[in-house]
Amino acid sequence: MNSTKPRGTAATFVGVLTLLAGAAAFLVPLQHAGPYGIPGRGLVGGLVCFAVSAVLLVRGTPVIARVVAYAASPLVLFFALYGALAELEEVVVLYTEHADLRLWIVDHEGVEWVSMPRSKADENAIDGKKLELLRAGETRCVIPRIVEDTAANQRTFDLRQEKYAVQRLGGVLGMFGDGPGPHTITLRLDPCE
Repeated sequence: MNSTKPRGTAATFVGVLTLLAGAAAFLVPLQHAGPYGIPGRGLVGGLVCFAVSAVLLVRGTPVIARVVAYAASPLVLFFALYGALAELEEVVVLYTEHADLRLWIVDHEGVEWVSMPRSKADENAIDGKKLELLRAGETRCVIPRIVEDTAANQRTFDLRQEKYAVQRLGGVLGMFGDGPGPHTITLRLDPCE
């Protein structure tokens, strides 16, 4: 009894789709100025997409491996595409002593705003520090200040919802609620004097 079958049209389609999604997770960050952004959430999805595509595109793959690849493909496609799409729109880089933070940014009344988990802000000790911000290919000095205001936190979330299609998609899929999470903080990026 032969446990392998030639690949079919569906296997080829899903294999090519996962290959392209895996490549997108790694290639889309190349469009931004500044350091290459290793694909955060998309990293695992991109790598596993390559493995799934290999299983589906290589002739003679055992049936059980193809079944597992088919079953895993929606999840790994989601993570790879989410990672790629999150980098497709405007991403800024906030250079800290320990990390280059890649963030979505919004503008409100002439002020720039970003959000992140409080733990990330604390780990990088960014509140009140002079840091470099790369936006639209230009680097300049900013001073991030944590704003302890639920209205500002909600406004930043709402502005991101308007600006970023991926956040809207994540909301539809239940990844985001109607507002910022309990550990999300908003930072106002003031220009250095």
